[in-house]
Amino acid sequence: MLDLAGHPRLLDPERRFMVEGGQAKFTEVEFKADPAYQAVIGRKPSQGSNGKGAVMSLTNLLVPTYKQMLKTLSGWLDKAQAQMPEGRAEALLSARLAPDMFPLSTQIRFACVQAQEGVFRLQGEDFPVAIDALLDEGRNAGEHPGSIVDAQARIDETVALLDDLAPGALDADPERSIAHALPSGMIFDLTAEQYARDWTLPQFYFHLMIAYAILRSEGVDLGKADYVTHMFAYLRPGTMPSN
Repeated sequence: MLDLAGHPRLLDPERRFMVEGGQAKFTEVEFKADPAYQAVIGRKPSQGSNGKGAVMSLTNLLVPTYKQMLKTLSGWLDKAQAQMPEGRAEALLSARLAPDMFPLSTQIRFACVQAQEGVFRLQGEDFPVAIDALLDEGRNAGEHPGSIVDAQARIDETVALLDDLAPGALDADPERSIAHALPSGMIFDLTAEQYARDWTLPQFYFHLMIAYAILRSEGVDLGKADYVTHMFAYLRPGTMPSN
């Protein structure tokens, strides 16, 4: 018997019914539509929790996330330039969190790559040559880190690509099969929804957070508020601490 914490019913895995006090309360069809069952098997109910079918689309999940966090990354670079002498700020692009990791310049470009790849992958389109060029820049950034102006330009280009997307551009079919191939030869077979949830968002945030960690470890004065700048749009008036 599997105990569903916080739920008044229990799941009987053999009969596949919800039972309460030893008595079946649902038919199998009703049971499979129950939110508790959906939570166990990792699927969403056909309707949203408000009963109106409100389910967040891939476009509404990914595009605002990419845009707001890329703009946040741009803001970190602005802070680095404001806080450090010009030569020191530019040198940050070659800084690494660990010797066997890519430098800041690469992390910025790879964050942009994840956002751009997600756009084309989820629209079922081939990657343009611009993504290959961005990848090459990132891979070679150890020797050719470029400038902060260059890095900002890559961020701006990615945000512009996101701005140009039509509403619902990434929503064609969340169950569509995607074969995600890596340069190493590994291929991951995913649905579009799995690709968004399990690959592109985690990879995007990985490179973003490594960039944050490099800047912080190199002495740039950043804090949690610099990471969640987008949240202040939702701040209730009068609740900002005075100190």
